Formats: sequence, C-alpha cells, structure tokens
Amino acid sequence: MQNNNVWQQLLPVATRQEAHYGDRVTTCFPDRPRNLDDMFRQTVARFPDQEALVFGAQRLTYRQLDERVDAVAVNLLALGLQSGERIAVYMANSIELIVAYFGILRAGLVVVPIGILQQKPELEYAINNCTAAALIFDAESAARVPDRAQTPSLQHYYAVGGDTEGAIAFASLEIAATSAPVLDIDEESLSFLMHTSGTTGKPKGAELTHLSLWHAVKHHELCIGVDSSSRTILVIPGTHVSGVAAIIVSTMQVGGCLVIVRGFNTRELLALLRAEKITDAMFVPTILTRLLLEPDFDDFQLADHWRSALYGGAPMPESSIERLHKHLPNLRLHQGYGATESSAVTVIIPADQTALRPLSVGTAAHCYDIRIMDDECRELAPDEVGEIWIGGPGVVKGYWNNPGESARNFIGGYWRSGDVGTLDSEGYLRILDRRKDVIIRGGFKVFSVEVENVLAFIEGVVEAAVVPSPCPVLGERVHVFIYANVELTEEAVRDYCKTQVADYKVPDFITLRKEPLPRNLNGKLVKAPLRELALQMAQQRQAAGARS
Repeated sequence: MQNNNVWQQLLPVATRQEAHYGDRVTTCFPDRPRNLDDMFRQTVARFPDQEALVFGAQRLTYRQLDERVDAVAVNLLALGLQSGERIAVYMANSIELIVAYFGILRAGLVVVPIGILQQKPELEYAINNCTAAALIFDAESAARVPDRAQTPSLQHYYAVGGDTEGAIAFASLEIAATSAPVLDIDEESLSFLMHTSGTTGKPKGAELTHLSLWHAVKHHELCIGVDSSSRTILVIPGTHVSGVAAIIVSTMQVGGCLVIVRGFNTRELLALLRAEKITDAMFVPTILTRLLLEPDFDDFQLADHWRSALYGGAPMPESSIERLHKHLPNLRLHQGYGATESSAVTVIIPADQTALRPLSVGTAAHCYDIRIMDDECRELAPDEVGEIWIGGPGVVKGYWNNPGESARNFIGGYWRSGDVGTLDSEGYLRILDRRKDVIIRGGFKVFSVEVENVLAFIEGVVEAAVVPSPCPVLGERVHVFIYANVELTEEAVRDYCKTQVADYKVPDFITLRKEPLPRNLNGKLVKAPLRELALQMAQQRQAAGARS
C-alpha cells in the first residue's frame, strides 16, 4: 500500500497507474502537458503581461521572457544540433540562466547544469561524461573553462556578460528573425542531466526527463501552494536540483514571479524579501537561522507577505522552528526531502504538522511511494530502521551511460537513497542518517542527526556537526564540532547532552569553533573536512598516548 494517503486525504487529486521507461509502473497525474516547453508555452499564454523575472534592476514579463527563449531555441537549432544533444550550462544565478534553460528545452536539447564553484577538472569531467556539444558560461569564469583539446565533444562556446576569446556572446543567441517550431518532444526524453555530488566516487549523471521533472514541480503547486500570485526568491544555485525543480521550474509552471539573487548576504536578503514582497521561499535551515539571528528581524515586517517556506538539505532544529512560529506566526513552514535522483522533493510535511512532528521530514507526496528496506532488500515494518527507497514518477530514468550504477541503485522503479530512516504507521518519514554517517560506538548505533538536534537547543549554538572518531577499543567515538555565538565550555555541552540522550550518544570529543562550519554553495553542511580533521585529531591523541 502506498504511503501517500495523507496528502491524498488533504488534497484529493486524480491519479492513475502508467507504464514508463519500459517496464516501470508508477502513479502519475493524467492531466499534464506534453513536455516542459509545452508547460512553459501554456504559462506564457495565460500570463503574457505578468512579471516573470526580477534580477536587480532588470524585470521581464512572461511575453518578454518567451521572446528571448524563442530566439535562443531558433539559434541553437540553426547550429544543426540534433534532438537530445547535451548543452552544458556553467553559470551563476541570472536572467540569462533561465533564458538558456528554457531555450535549450524548446530546441529539444538537454540541459546539463554545472555548479559555478566546480573547478576546471570537475567541469572537464562533467562535459566529457555527457559529451556536451556546447557550453554556455559566465565570462568571469572563463579561466576555469577546460582547454579545447581536453573536451573534444564541445563545438560551440557562448559567454555571458563579457567578451571572451574563443567564445561567442550569449546575447547573439537572443536575437532571431523567426520563431522556433513547436517540436514533438517525448515526455520520457531527457530534459536535464544533473551530476550528483560524487561523495562515493566520480559524479554520476542523473537523467531527469520531462515526465519526472514536471511531476516533481506539480507537487509544489499542490502541497506548498505556489500559484500565479507567488513571488519566489532564488538564492540557492539555479544549477542545483532544488534550484531547478523546487524554485525555477515550479515558479514558471504556475506563472509566478521569480526574484533572482546572486550570492548570499543576510542583511541584503532581508531587505530584498521586504522590497519585493516575497511570498514563497526555499532555504536550507542555516539561512533561516541566520535571518532570525538578526536583532532587528521583526523590523522588516516580513509577516505581512511571506506565506510559505520550504526547507531541506538538513533537519531544522526544533528551537529554530519555535522562533519562526514566534516571529512569523502565519508562515506555512514545510520540510521537504528528496534528491537529484528523485527530481528533488518527494516527501513534504503539511504545515500544520511541522511543529507537531519536529523529527519527521513529512509524508510522501501524491504520486510518490516511500519504503523502508533491510540489507536483504525486504520491506520492514513501521518504525523499524532501514534504508529509504523512493518510488514514483519523479524517480529519474537512471544514470547516464552507467548501466552498472543504474542497476545497483534503481530496482523495480525504486531508487535506493542510501539514507537510513523509519516510516511510522501513518506514513511519516524520519531521517536518521546517511549510511556513512552512522557511528557504531561499542556496538551501539549513534545517529548523528539525533545528537545534532539536541545540541541545537543549547543557547548560543548556531550550528553543530557530529562525525565519527576512530577508536581502537570501541571502533568509533562521537566527535562534535560546534560553532556558537556565545562562550561555551566542553563541560557545559557534555552536561546538557547527558540529560537528553543515552550515555553512549554523549559526545566524547568536542571542538568549539569561532567560525561557521564548512558548507557548499547550496548552504548544505559538508562533513568530509570535519571527518578528516577528527581523524587527524584521533591520530594525534594516539601518538601522544604512545609517547607517554
């Protein structure tokens, strides 16, 4: 039985079973556009004169945006590119990023977004992995573009925002004398090819189709409530799956206005939220926490218009949820859970359950199915701990040109997430950890998220990360890194934890920092350098013990 009954009870929507990608049977919404370009054309027809994009002083209506998208499609097709060829996009947030995306889609080509912080070897790998035919990049990032000899598939280079040797100005793509044809783009064909983070090896290219991505964004309309009156802010990178699905395409699908931000500054963001009367936003919890830490937060009067906030990428500390409800009592606060392989968010918590179920990330959206499986690939009973498997139309087709990894990670239409969690009898999911983040201390399992949630309640703690520390006796011990804005002592932290968790979960080692913990461009905590630091510190302790 599918675990989507909560959302179906709240918002009944017609669905049906369909076969896709050969032998995969999944739940779908029957009433849908033919493809993402069809979706965008329908939006333009409904809201031609409505504001679509805001970026600094630049403002575009849907009609104006469509004209630029159409020109890009015309010019790409004039190059002789064939349907399904890949176009790499290496850009920061901007209007040109959105124009490029929808122009590429209209031409029947595949968008390959690449994060702007990726360095030359990483960019080179992504381009060669998908044999991209063209590259669109910011002129300011030209130094990181690989040498032509290293990327033989690239035939066309377009630079945004400045003259670049060997590249044509992207602006030339935005001028055309004719209109692009309406192509018959199959919904099972690729729309975006997005490389995963590569935490377990080389990045893999997740194959998002028009079908998978549209279903992912439709759930934002149904469950979050974005609509044509929405003014949504894009702060996270538009090359990340959340930026693409949860913000860009979901806004374009309903005819809302997308306010684009390039870079994060707390004060500037607060001012923009007020000036543009932002109604909907998606942030990682850290950004929300930092906004709340501003002493004059209430002076920005965001409660007058800010109506929904979706957060993901990490749990929201219960203390932050309490503060948000205090300062923004009418804000609908949703946690979401998903991944690139599920075309972004698949599990969403209803707003009225966020405070009541602070440890849950929510319940499966209408068309999705969540299962908890053991190591032998058998489904577990409610509340038992196992690996989270995700099924539904948002699950990607597979990994580009990687049948081995596709076979290991996709089984019967489900994607094996690698996350450890539980599903209760009502269908609410709890994330306990990544498999690699579970600490085995003397035979006992310590889930880092549980300890991190406890630490968040200590006054002054801004963020905390729990990682394993190798131990020759117990196997692993618990090491916590804490960034606080007040003076803390290791003793105070440990004493508080002793009152909240079992003794084997109490941190063995505590590192107090005066600077934020490492995060990637999306604002998501990066534990790899902390694990390495914990290892080095463990080795130093062992060496010191051997000398004494």
